[in-house]
Amino acid sequence: MSAVGMSRFGRVAVLMGGWSAEREISLKSGTAVCQALQGAGVDAHPLDVGRDVIHVLETGGYDRAFVVLHGRGGEDGVIQGALELLGLPYTGSGVMASAIGMDKWRTRLIWQAAGLPVPLTERVTADSDFDAIEGRLGLPLFVKPANEGSSIGISKVKQRGGLRAAWETAVQYDPLVLAENCLDGGEYTVSILRGHALPVIRIVPATEFYDYDAKYFRDDTRYLCPCGLADEDEQAMQALALEAFSLLGCRGWGRVDFLLDGQGRPYLLEVNTVPGMTDHSLVPMAARAAGMSFEQLVLAILEDSLTSAEVQ
Repeated sequence: MSAVGMSRFGRVAVLMGGWSAEREISLKSGTAVCQALQGAGVDAHPLDVGRDVIHVLETGGYDRAFVVLHGRGGEDGVIQGALELLGLPYTGSGVMASAIGMDKWRTRLIWQAAGLPVPLTERVTADSDFDAIEGRLGLPLFVKPANEGSSIGISKVKQRGGLRAAWETAVQYDPLVLAENCLDGGEYTVSILRGHALPVIRIVPATEFYDYDAKYFRDDTRYLCPCGLADEDEQAMQALALEAFSLLGCRGWGRVDFLLDGQGRPYLLEVNTVPGMTDHSLVPMAARAAGMSFEQLVLAILEDSLTSAEVQ
């Protein structure tokens, strides 16, 4: 795209950082995005988001925002609502889809109501019968806060009586805690860009499960693309990802994660409406497999912030 074409975007605020538990990863993602946009000739500016973000955006002369805020405040509809109030176009999903997508419990309720496959899941509270939940879901099982990302606060319970301690860990991050049955057929992810599913990636961690370190810092996590599934199975997973994404009202770009059971059947795990964009991140990997550079990827995401009037 020419310099004239880039000028359509105007002054772009790349929103990163924030105050969530995923702040450090967001700073890495945002820096990578901002550098790629600047390298392409976009007038992009990094903005480490604080509680004064509305004032900063209002007085900064920005024309649109590229949202790379992970977790609370950025991926849950909060920043999207602020941008709507300011009338500032932005990348990614809107207020409702962001809020629902951040909440794993309500996401699964919607998918389940629509007949889409999800793991067996139960809410866990201080008053729960921990032994009974272990009995119903079986061991091992996973326990996680419903409104965190990057595997923060997740535990794998492998022995009877371990659910309470896992709940105590998760509840430090969110009062809404989920337990789910363990599916051991492999972990897969489908990145979505402008209504299209990118190649499926299989994730093979060297650790017990795909935890925070495996996602962002370890070099022994393996990412397989081609993913090893038969063509028809990969296409079915891509179609399911697009359906699940659309059902929540998501738009623009994102990622849908899956687990397979022992018979190779896919189950929807969660949606990420502002996925990571670091050198370890999955969306850039999938884009590369589809023949897109990182620069082309971020420009395609930013394109969706243009209004119909700006496109003409």
